Amino acid sequence: MTTSYPRLIVYAAFLSTLVAPATLLHAQMPSASHLRGALSEVERDDARVLQIISRSENHFKQGKLNLDDNKREQARDEFDRAVDVVLESGMDVRSNPRLRDYYLQLVERIYREEVPLQQAQPAGGALLAQNSTTAASTTIPQSTQPSQIGFREQKFEPSPLDELSRLELTPEEQSVSTEDVAKLEVAKSAVNFGFDTNPLIQQFINYYQGRGRATMVSGLRRAGRYTKEARRVFREEGVPEDIVWLGQVESAWRPTAYSHAAAAGMWQFIAGTGAQYGLRQTAWVDERNSVEKATRASARHLRDLARYYNGNWELALGAYNTGRGNIDRAIRRVGTADFWRIYPYIHPETRNYVPNILATILIAKNPEKYGFSVQPEPPLRYDIVKVPSATSLRLIASATDTSVDYLQSINPELKREVTPPGEMYQVNVPAGKARELVAVLKRVPFDRRDSTRITSVMPGEDLQTIAARTGTSVAQLQAMNSGVDVRAGVKLVVPGSGAMVRNVALVRARPNTSTSVGRSLVKVRAQAGDTITRIATRYNASADEVARLNGVAANVPLAHAQEILVPAGSPAAHAPSRPPRRR
Repeated sequence: MTTSYPRLIVYAAFLSTLVAPATLLHAQMPSASHLRGALSEVERDDARVLQIISRSENHFKQGKLNLDDNKREQARDEFDRAVDVVLESGMDVRSNPRLRDYYLQLVERIYREEVPLQQAQPAGGALLAQNSTTAASTTIPQSTQPSQIGFREQKFEPSPLDELSRLELTPEEQSVSTEDVAKLEVAKSAVNFGFDTNPLIQQFINYYQGRGRATMVSGLRRAGRYTKEARRVFREEGVPEDIVWLGQVESAWRPTAYSHAAAAGMWQFIAGTGAQYGLRQTAWVDERNSVEKATRASARHLRDLARYYNGNWELALGAYNTGRGNIDRAIRRVGTADFWRIYPYIHPETRNYVPNILATILIAKNPEKYGFSVQPEPPLRYDIVKVPSATSLRLIASATDTSVDYLQSINPELKREVTPPGEMYQVNVPAGKARELVAVLKRVPFDRRDSTRITSVMPGEDLQTIAARTGTSVAQLQAMNSGVDVRAGVKLVVPGSGAMVRNVALVRARPNTSTSVGRSLVKVRAQAGDTITRIATRYNASADEVARLNGVAANVPLAHAQEILVPAGSPAAHAPSRPPRRR
């Protein structure tokens, strides 16, 4: 880096003089004595930066070791700690070139461990993981596409904060008159919390009325899905309801938003802060992506920050973005707890963040006044059903006449196409489908939730024709659907295939034998210590293909006797060899 820290401060001060006329901009520029002090502060911080990097690197290395030992959950925890050491260090990561460069490299390294390299980075450097899975099918899915399974099987979208960090307002957008500022004073009376007006707020209104218009329109429309519930939660937690519009700036109201800073969800929690507010992050769920739980956590975090800053919401919002430590340091430097006074001493992203939110709130409170006419989408409606441990989303989708993609969109916290093992789990399902799902799940044997199919009775069908169509027998249909009135539209539970049901006793008696499932797949049972990779090697199959067929990451340890589908056709698939001896 050729740009020194004091030079960056001078440059930032110079830029801020261009943001608004001196008679309008309330923020003050640092004095020369402050600049001289900044240099010595950086020099004193050198040793601290090395310490932070060393601690973070230790966690990253331990995560790699855990990953090599197939301890994927422990690896995830160590990678999160590596990030948290930097983000929670109390230093302004963005303003320290050495720490910033290390942090960006760290996130990139972790990203490449979490998501296979076949998945390209999106434009602009935003990091997101994408899933190649498609909509649900009632039959065993088969595809020639290679599997792309990493830690995550969620779908992610870039956070708008990444774009905000690079946003530079044009001279036209920066043009604000005294009359414009006077109008802001009137407009803010409609907002249910207090803040000081500043020309920067009007500059972001100008931005959204021009080149940022599409972003605002999209956000106002999409907000309809979530603001009713978010307002209720914020009200219950004692947070001004209008601050829910933070969700538009943080994520564009997308529960699957993921930023370059490893922040996730609609409210953009990093791992450490999410855990602090009770958001679970395991190999199966990441509650930072949950709409209900993350909204509650966000409201509580904002409430705590506002209490810390004695009800000053500008400072609370700034700290939500950059952390309390960075805001406190700027306050100590200036000597007053006033956001517009500390403005020059915080990172440009946070400078943009607060006036951006305030501008968004003013527009959202009176969109027509600012030239927007948008019909919000209706609020999300869904039922909540408690389902058994490790229930397949494909089964739930079939039972509720929807797709796995839609289930994932209303359950964005689920990392995989299955609910967490070892616990009952509350799943959101399409509105009006709860009773139907409960009725179906009661008929699905506990040990067949990954293989059972659902079929709807067609007009004119009886059990004989349904049995012929589904490749099973009338007796099996009767056994699995006892007491069900067979009429058009009713859902019946069907075994995965007739062959599987006929031979299930044989499979249980001889755990190391395989059982034919359909024409091109066989079902085998995992042995102690097995992973998808080991089973694929044993049966001369592609680990990627086997992982995709079973919805399980290739190196995740499998439960003893867990049933796994592998492609048929090779000699090994019909005569399994002895597993290789473990070291």
